Amino acid sequence: QVQVSESGGGSVQAGGSLSLSCTASGQRFGSYKVGWFRQAPGKEREFVAHISWTHTTLYASSVKGRFTISRDNAKNTVYLQMNSLKTEDTAIYECAVDAVGGGTWGYWGQGTQVTVSS
Repeated sequence: QVQVSESGGGSVQAGGSLSLSCTASGQRFGSYKVGWFRQAPGKEREFVAHISWTHTTLYASSVKGRFTISRDNAKNTVYLQMNSLKTEDTAIYECAVDAVGGGTWGYWGQGTQVTVSS
């Protein structure tokens, strides 16, 4: 069982920055793929970014160039640095872990709220 938790959400004005953290349990954290997803009110959950065990990254087109995902395996933590935030980035941001490969997001955190005001 992998325990996942997020932190770092909050409120910011458009154009500002926030940094989210995702911590996951497990001695094999270095082999996990970790992703960030978000869900805005009334909308379906959407992919934001993920980082593989080789540090390969993938971003949604809506955040590419503004968000940066990184990981520190020594701390079992993945970060999402969000710059140039827009009001449409407002959502609950969730971290997910693929511990078995194949794109199976088997473990999820509770989510953290990000609110961007104009």
